[in-house]
Amino acid sequence: MNNEEDLLEYYKAAYEKEKQKNSVLAGKLADAETEIADLDFKLKRIKNNPLWKISKPARSLMHLIIRTKDRVVRYGSPKGIARKLKSKAIEKKAQKKHGRASFPTKEQILKQRSTVFEGEVKFSILVPLYNTPKQFLTEMIDSVVNQTYENWELCLADGSDAEHAYVGEICAQYRTKDSRIVYQKLKSNEGISGNTNECYKMATGNYIGLFDHDDILHPSVLFEYRKVIAKQGADYIYCDEATFKNGDIDKMITLHFKPDYAIDTLRANNYICHFSVFARELLEGTELFRSQFDGSQDHDMILRLTTAAKKVVHVPKLLYYWRSHPGSVASDISAKTYAIEAARGAVADHLKKQGFENFEIISSRAFETIFRIKYALTGTPKISIIIANKDHYEDLSRCVSSILDKSTYENYEIIVVENNSTTSEIREYYEELNRHPKVRVVTYEGEFNYSRINNFGVSFATGEYILLLNNDTQVISVNWMEELLMYGQRADVGAVGAKLYYPDKTIQHAGIVIGLGAHRTAGHTHYKVNYENVGYMGRLCYAQDVTAVTGACLLVKKKLYEQLGGLDESFAVALNDVDFCLRLREKGYLNVFNPYCELYHFESLSRGLDDKDEKAERYNEESARFREKWKTALQAGDPYYNPNFSLDHSDFTLQV
Repeated sequence: MNNEEDLLEYYKAAYEKEKQKNSVLAGKLADAETEIADLDFKLKRIKNNPLWKISKPARSLMHLIIRTKDRVVRYGSPKGIARKLKSKAIEKKAQKKHGRASFPTKEQILKQRSTVFEGEVKFSILVPLYNTPKQFLTEMIDSVVNQTYENWELCLADGSDAEHAYVGEICAQYRTKDSRIVYQKLKSNEGISGNTNECYKMATGNYIGLFDHDDILHPSVLFEYRKVIAKQGADYIYCDEATFKNGDIDKMITLHFKPDYAIDTLRANNYICHFSVFARELLEGTELFRSQFDGSQDHDMILRLTTAAKKVVHVPKLLYYWRSHPGSVASDISAKTYAIEAARGAVADHLKKQGFENFEIISSRAFETIFRIKYALTGTPKISIIIANKDHYEDLSRCVSSILDKSTYENYEIIVVENNSTTSEIREYYEELNRHPKVRVVTYEGEFNYSRINNFGVSFATGEYILLLNNDTQVISVNWMEELLMYGQRADVGAVGAKLYYPDKTIQHAGIVIGLGAHRTAGHTHYKVNYENVGYMGRLCYAQDVTAVTGACLLVKKKLYEQLGGLDESFAVALNDVDFCLRLREKGYLNVFNPYCELYHFESLSRGLDDKDEKAERYNEESARFREKWKTALQAGDPYYNPNFSLDHSDFTLQV
């Protein structure tokens, strides 16, 4: 008997060992597929580089054809090209709007300077100097001197060499005119971190601002920050920013309109960057900049301080101008290649302190310091995949086959919820599915109600996680469930969604923004963008916090699903997924979009009312109820979609 038990234990151990090997191989396969796609993207980008074309004149005709085809692929058609040109025109108008034209008038300056705030707030602006060009230095100092809020001090720590003695001379001239300017010549250059820390030693303010020696502040930035301190008790503040060239802030290269504070977005991408100002008390017991992260010291600092902050506030106005010039990071990250490793190290240090282990931080194809973060799974919980279906044999069979054939995650079940099918073809397929050990078909009787059908399906689920999935989807990523689960397993995360494509590889879903679209209810960002596009500021290349994700592929803990009472059955056809995600957000949970979980979504209108007018009437009715239910949230705006973007477009078109 003991021999039999020993033998059984041996085979069990051998089986688990093989399972672990298969899991590792599956993960490597998924990574290899992603790497191939990224290399293919980079190869195309190299081949489209003008230098490549110049080097091979004989290819000019071929390249003309390729460029024309590429424009059609990216923008869809001649109409798409026209839309792109229109977008460029809008961007030019936006540059003018957010440049010097946005500076306060004389009347506005007087009004801002005469505004009385309760409490005392003094801003200490820290600027480490090192061989700063004369024009850059004077423009930087002038942008502080011209602030409409006047309770500030400018702390300048100068590490310049003897050949650049003019730096100290210029600072001395300014100091004779304005006692708020504090200057210290350093004995030696201690680098970005060391010099900034010396600035901090000079500071006497209760709020600290970090300012680069070659950049420019908007005249009203301190006034705007003082307002959010007064109104919201902000202890960490940042704004939107632009990079400019040729010494003219109106000649903008990029305009970066940011989301509100989003921890997953920040871990993957230092989107906060400039102009960071924070309460001095946040630095108690910690350093400002740490020299081991030079080159990405700001990302390290921002991660540490925003994690400790009680109220992080984003001022959605373009108030910081980042100069692009040879040698600056704004010009080219390769000018400071060490910054890439420093950024990776800063994120790793943060994740470890938050209790994460065995994660990977990988540069994405968008940019070397925009990261894909792969979190280790803490277990292999069972996932219950719920698929509602009526007829549509082709859709359902394609969906189920892709799950069974491609998925590398093993611990799952598929529950197909049958609702009023009529074809013999689907009945025969159901019989086939019921013979599969991972699949079960259950029958819901009654009129179509997407929410009620899925809630019914969940009542049969035996897994710890619920994965709502449309019958007209098809798995692309072999590790799609792992990608969802690595975020869904976190205690602070509610729903996790995927990147979904139409059959032509244009994007159907990459996160949902409330208030977007003609009905002003909700809409998908990056809609119909080509799959090769990296998205606005690289957003299609990293996992990020969003307000909502589509129920076409949505993972959530079963206990959360049940706590919320499932999908709201009063939303029978539309907006039930957005409503569900908003209720999760009300409970304090984050909703995450992960672009590395990829599926096709054929969106075949597999269920719904046959009569178009009746269907439109139903949608209008549910939209009206949604707007009433979530009136406050809609009025506040989507925190992850900057109010400077138009709600009439899904492609981050700016309002002008």
